[in-house]
Amino acid sequence: MAFKKFTKSSEQLRGDPRYNDKVVAKFINCMMWDGKKSVAQRVFYRAMDRIADKIKDTPPVEVFHQALDNVKPEIEVRSKRVGGANYQVPMQVNPRRRQSLAIRWLLAASRGKAGRPMSDRLADELMAAFRREGDAMSQREMVHRMADANKAFAHFAW
Repeated sequence: MAFKKFTKSSEQLRGDPRYNDKVVAKFINCMMWDGKKSVAQRVFYRAMDRIADKIKDTPPVEVFHQALDNVKPEIEVRSKRVGGANYQVPMQVNPRRRQSLAIRWLLAASRGKAGRPMSDRLADELMAAFRREGDAMSQREMVHRMADANKAFAHFAW
């Protein structure tokens, strides 16, 4: 039986209203709380407008995609039980998991900073990730450092 690349949910996902982009639509869906999609869209588009004001030479949706690509992890550690002992084995990350981890880390970093509107926090975190800085990038670097530290157990990855 052949492996099916996409699930039904990814086939049903439509692009967002402004950019007609499925990744943006996925990000908005992940940002949404209590089914309030219009609120999530408003927050995201205000963040995009703020990015457009700050970064003149690059379109904001390009900044978003570059920030997401910068945060995506290449490798991560997974726990593997071998002979009664658990090892943290570094492994390649599936492309769909890479994207979901990047989205999760960007949203967690934005939500972690209190005191300002979410659109401002999101815009600042996206611009920081675009410049390879910020909390989401430090999360990625921490995952990479953990995988690098456990390189000795890479032979358990099968």
